[in-house]
Amino acid sequence: IHQDGMLKNRTTYEIMNPQDVGWEGTKLIVGKHSGRAGFKNAINELGLRLDDEQLQNAYLKFLELADRKKHVTAADLEALVTDSVETQGDSIHLVQWKVDIASGEPATAMVVLARDGQQLVGEAEGNGPVEAMLRAIDTAICKEPELEYYNVEALGPQKDAQGTVNVRIRDGENIYTGHGVAPDVVEASGRAYVAAINRLERNQPSTVIAGSSTSRWT
Repeated sequence: IHQDGMLKNRTTYEIMNPQDVGWEGTKLIVGKHSGRAGFKNAINELGLRLDDEQLQNAYLKFLELADRKKHVTAADLEALVTDSVETQGDSIHLVQWKVDIASGEPATAMVVLARDGQQLVGEAEGNGPVEAMLRAIDTAICKEPELEYYNVEALGPQKDAQGTVNVRIRDGENIYTGHGVAPDVVEASGRAYVAAINRLERNQPSTVIAGSSTSRWT
């Protein structure tokens, strides 16, 4: 309510101009209590423009993230919006997952996917939580594409930074890429893998461009 009031009329809560006391302006902190108005303002300040449907999808994902992460950064918002737009129209979604891991034992994973209103469940084991997660997804969709590339990075230096994962899978002669982001690296891996599988389902192979020491794809 406070942020919405500030955005509609700054003088609702500010009795003086920030510039008069040496500040550049007013900065609204984005969190789980920001509401749609605060979220939309933060998105606009980043130069991102979304239609109504994209904004709604991104806002719902923002609420989930804000419940799990105390401070939502600009990098978080950019990644969230990118992920929301890229996955719009996907037929397969990661709904629920669980991974168990213990010293000296294989990791086990269970996933629940939604596919065009149908629920798909898969379970599998792996040498680690990520492998178990991806194998469980394979079991759920009854496919086993070859994982060619996997990369994970932290989305910022904070201890609670999200993990962003990029994967590349191969099915026959074609390759498909996927990107996922989440506070948990295992979840981000699952989301990236599901994103690549959705591209496979839509028959949208990626183009790999070979470089001198690395390769990139689109």
